[in-house]
Amino acid sequence: QLQASGGGLVQAGGSLRLSCAASGRISSIDVMGWYRQAPGKQRESVAIITSVGSTDYAESVKGRFTISRDNAKKTVYLQMNSPKPDDTAVYYCYVRARAYGLAWSDYWGHGTQVTVSS
Repeated sequence: QLQASGGGLVQAGGSLRLSCAASGRISSIDVMGWYRQAPGKQRESVAIITSVGSTDYAESVKGRFTISRDNAKKTVYLQMNSPKPDDTAVYYCYVRARAYGLAWSDYWGHGTQVTVSS
């Protein structure tokens, strides 16, 4: 249902943009967001954006990462500026959405690896 892209290797201080597109089966989207999980750590919220554009960020990424969404394209983005080695993790996109004829549900992307080199 969700297809993420844009991960890879980036140098500290560089930039990277993640994208995640919802499939056509999803008809309505509420919250969209990005989570991440580093080796040996629990999955944590990085940034979320509501249907009206309100955003919330983890303290560790405030001022460096920006979340945005394109409702027409059913896509959420995460612009990562000045990443740090501590940002290295598998990043997962998330949406609270409703597919045609179904109830509201949580959908997760397959995860994309982001590695920040020092």
